[in-house]
Amino acid sequence: MSAEAARNLRAEKVRRIFERFDSNADGGLNREEMAALVVAVNPRVKFSEEQISAILDEVFRTYSDYIDQPAGLTLHGLLRTYNDGAGDVDRDFDALSLSLPHSPSPSSHSATSVGATAITTADDPCTSSVVDTSFPQRRASAAPWTSSSPNHGIAFESTWPLLDDLEILVKRLRSKQIHKSGRRDNNNNSNNDFDSFSEAGWSREIDRAERRIHWDQSGADYSIFVKELGALRGRADAAGRDEAFDAHMAFGRSLYERHLFRDGLTCFRRACELLPTDVRPHFRAGTALYALGRHGEAKEEFLLALEAAEASGNQWALLLPQIHVNLGISLEGEGMVLNACEHYREAAILCPTHFRALKLLGSALFGVGEYRAAEKALEEAVFLRPDYADAHCDLGSSLHAMGDDDRAIQEFQKAIDLKPDHVDALYNLGGLYMDAGRFARASEMYTRVLAVRPNSWRAQLNKAVALLGAGESEDAKKSLKEAFKMTKRMEVYDAITHLKMLQKRRKHGKGCGSEVDGEGEFLIVEPSKFKRIGRKTTLRQDLSSALEIRSFQRLTRLDHCDIEHLKKEMSETNVPLSYSGGGAPVKSIRKAGLEMILQKLLHFLQAETFQGSVKAINEKILSIMDASGSSRVDLGMFFAVIAPICSGLTDTRKRVAFEALLWRQTNEIRGTLVSRSDAIAYIKLMRAVYIPSCGVSDIMELHGESDPDPSMISFGEFLEIFSDQDWGFGILSTLVKLERGDRIRHGKHSCSICQYPIIGSRFREARRCFSLCNRCYSEGKVPSAFKQDEYRFKEYGSETEAIKDKCKCFNLNLKSSEIDP
Repeated sequence: MSAEAARNLRAEKVRRIFERFDSNADGGLNREEMAALVVAVNPRVKFSEEQISAILDEVFRTYSDYIDQPAGLTLHGLLRTYNDGAGDVDRDFDALSLSLPHSPSPSSHSATSVGATAITTADDPCTSSVVDTSFPQRRASAAPWTSSSPNHGIAFESTWPLLDDLEILVKRLRSKQIHKSGRRDNNNNSNNDFDSFSEAGWSREIDRAERRIHWDQSGADYSIFVKELGALRGRADAAGRDEAFDAHMAFGRSLYERHLFRDGLTCFRRACELLPTDVRPHFRAGTALYALGRHGEAKEEFLLALEAAEASGNQWALLLPQIHVNLGISLEGEGMVLNACEHYREAAILCPTHFRALKLLGSALFGVGEYRAAEKALEEAVFLRPDYADAHCDLGSSLHAMGDDDRAIQEFQKAIDLKPDHVDALYNLGGLYMDAGRFARASEMYTRVLAVRPNSWRAQLNKAVALLGAGESEDAKKSLKEAFKMTKRMEVYDAITHLKMLQKRRKHGKGCGSEVDGEGEFLIVEPSKFKRIGRKTTLRQDLSSALEIRSFQRLTRLDHCDIEHLKKEMSETNVPLSYSGGGAPVKSIRKAGLEMILQKLLHFLQAETFQGSVKAINEKILSIMDASGSSRVDLGMFFAVIAPICSGLTDTRKRVAFEALLWRQTNEIRGTLVSRSDAIAYIKLMRAVYIPSCGVSDIMELHGESDPDPSMISFGEFLEIFSDQDWGFGILSTLVKLERGDRIRHGKHSCSICQYPIIGSRFREARRCFSLCNRCYSEGKVPSAFKQDEYRFKEYGSETEAIKDKCKCFNLNLKSSEIDP
């Protein structure tokens, strides 16, 4: 039977179960109807009224999103409970003696189902739910997790007394800590669903850590608790292996529910020692490690759980999608978004109705700049779950990135309607309004963000920019000051200084000398009218391209990646050669594998910063190298492409680029010649990636390389091709100049256009004596008061150069005046 047919059969069985108990045919199962269902599918279990009430409370709380008042749990909700592992459809179907057309008669065995006692041993499959009266029943006072699904309950009677003792220890510890701190326990939220984590990626809700129980683990009370817990665990170990496993798993779940993650982890690890091949303790240990912020260790536990689940056939088929989801979230926690996409995608394949996997996949795809694919996944998520605010938010972000702002506003608004304090939707909608020039609306959105998160310096800074755009200078200055208090960042300080200067100029009129009052009073001059004084002055067109590359360097942090580290990584990486269908074999690698290499090269980055780096690299480089969408790239060519923008000596960067071309078709760097066609293809790729505006797509035809050239060239010949100013990558020298001038300031000189202090090179016009910064010079901006047929600029890398030049001119003028006429 195909997977789709199996899903259809499963859905039909759930529908028939639903119709059997929907006695009033109102499209929902109320509490009485749900109670009848629970009792009917568990004929051997005699539930007390308290037990039935506890089970129904748990079901209606957990699946509150699927409750239609006053009807009750919908058909979709019942199907969801089975998909979550809260029962076995086939066993329940047989227990009710139901049948399908042309199906064999049901078997006579009974089954546990929705909300019933979780009765499994470590050797039972995850869907095993056979109940016998000899098995222990759930205590009415027990934690809700003991009946949440057949996989998570208590299998041995001996576990219950131990669990009761643990509950006493936890309550005693909590009571002492509350009494000592004088606080009420407002955080005793045992109903939090930590199994599925808080949302990761680009649509985080307000940090759920705010709702955690906070334990003081440094005092004597906690030390006593740990000692008593150790004695309790010793009592568990005194039983047989299976009973000890059951007890430690129960301990771990209860401690985890109470947010004692470290102690819960200890119990899960002991369970792993008792049954190393069981999926559950590894899965639970992973959740505890993630809650502790130990994402790398969580990833390893989920990998062990995945390995165990795949090795056991279909026993853990229902848990596999969640393992992939949680593994993906852990990878995102380490910044490995491309790898996370692989697991979210696998979860969605295994369970096509897993709307959360689809949402996380869409969010991750958005995070690496693959907006079209993100839109598709997120649309599927909101189709399956229309009230999924996070999915609407990220769908809006994807649409905005693709320029579809009308639809983006609708999606952001849906998210806000569902959750009025949805920070990301408010923040992103503010950004959209800023881009559209609707500054008043943008300011309103950022104000709402700050109402929820008062310490968000980014929201405060953006609010200041929006207020400035709306002409509210005084309020903008207040917001800037607040943002600076929060972050102390230099760029915020510069913005405050800039705003003060503009206000001063508006108050006192135009400034002295040839400076222009305010911003926006400029002309954009065509490139031919910009002349250079001296060959050291950078061409305007070259500077424009170099500034874009420099911006990319900073965004990816590749300018902090030492070229020697790249060379070492290239020599240590062993990638098998593969044929792409034509030409010589190359070292092809999946994007997810390349992300792992990038993580080693950029090991100094925090996870969030690394995510941004991968996104920029994927958008600018990998999108061109993988134009076919195969998710594979030529690793040697990739190394060659990033080598020139890494840090290190310029000559070394060129040498490593050449060695990468040598390496890409062999298992090690050897030989001294590369084919001319490879060198030409490399230069073409470099210009397509870094200088796309130069129109060099016809490079091969322009230089007589329309056919593959089998001739080989040396490093010296490669340098000639590489350094060619017209069609090579001669712009590297300009890029290096920008790198060296990053922190150079020119005293009190500010740009006559943008009014910001000049950092880097200063371009001084010879006749009118006004100065421009790198950016304004590259964009061809000149003050509107100075209209000329042409402009002659001289570049100063530092104020020292300007002083020397001024002294030189003074000496020349002095000597000229001494000449006897």
